Amino acid sequence: MTRWNTSHIPDQTGRAVVVTGANSGLGYVTARELARRGARVVLACRSAERGGAALARLRSEVPAAEAEFRPLDLADLASVRQFADDLDDFCGDRLDLLINNAGVMALPQRTTADGFEMQFGTNHLGHFALTGMLLPKLLATPGARIVTVSSMLHALANVDLDDLNSTRSYHRWIAYGRSKSANLLFTHELTRRLAAAGSQIVAAAAHPGYAHTNLQTAGVRMEGRRSVERVVELGNRLIAQSADGGALGTLCAATAPHMRPDAFIGPRNGLRGAPARSFRAPWTLKDDTAARLWTASEELTKVTYDFTVPGA
Repeated sequence: MTRWNTSHIPDQTGRAVVVTGANSGLGYVTARELARRGARVVLACRSAERGGAALARLRSEVPAAEAEFRPLDLADLASVRQFADDLDDFCGDRLDLLINNAGVMALPQRTTADGFEMQFGTNHLGHFALTGMLLPKLLATPGARIVTVSSMLHALANVDLDDLNSTRSYHRWIAYGRSKSANLLFTHELTRRLAAAGSQIVAAAAHPGYAHTNLQTAGVRMEGRRSVERVVELGNRLIAQSADGGALGTLCAATAPHMRPDAFIGPRNGLRGAPARSFRAPWTLKDDTAARLWTASEELTKVTYDFTVPGA
């Protein structure tokens, strides 16, 4: 993966792709570059206005793109189910690539439509449910991949299996770290279960390092903390790499040949640069923790995975 960049993305013609949170930042760049290589892409976004604007922008940058917008609110399991149910007219029984990219970061304490802590509910449970609902299509597609976007800030905290929704105490950054550790534990357990079922699907994870997106300012903007927002924006301008650079890890995990299952791909130096295998906290590789989180996630979302290959 030395100096891997978008020129290394193989031809994606005929491949059906879903990218969550594709209206801006990393998700938009990911969708655009896959469309540029010939993939048929669904921009799965919560806001119809922003999703429509992103689609128009993508079509202006890649005139030949086969892309469309579909509404998806990961903080509402009814929306997740509706999205999954409606996807048949896009890709039928097959899906080549699912990019679990959308996320929220360091928000004031909030809950989802289903009563989950917002960061855990959106970043982990929403994607857990979506992946489970789309798994039959992925299992039916040779060469399929599932890429879940985590963060280097997963190292802030492991999941608390006794308080997954942070009801005992809430700290925005600890809750964020827990949700991103959950992304990695999900990928770890998904890899184990796919292998046990004899599936060739590759489940991998990625992170953007420190990339300049609107994610960093969303929480402080919600609280009206303008002075803090200005400091964050200054840091973004001085230190962060672009969204184009930040998306390279996701694109590499999604398309590079011979990607290892359960790989974690991000900038070579941790913050910016070409994709490489990334540091991950030891707790994100704990089989017992991953299995217990999986069981809890099934109970919370009421989504049970079926690893039976369709038609087998």
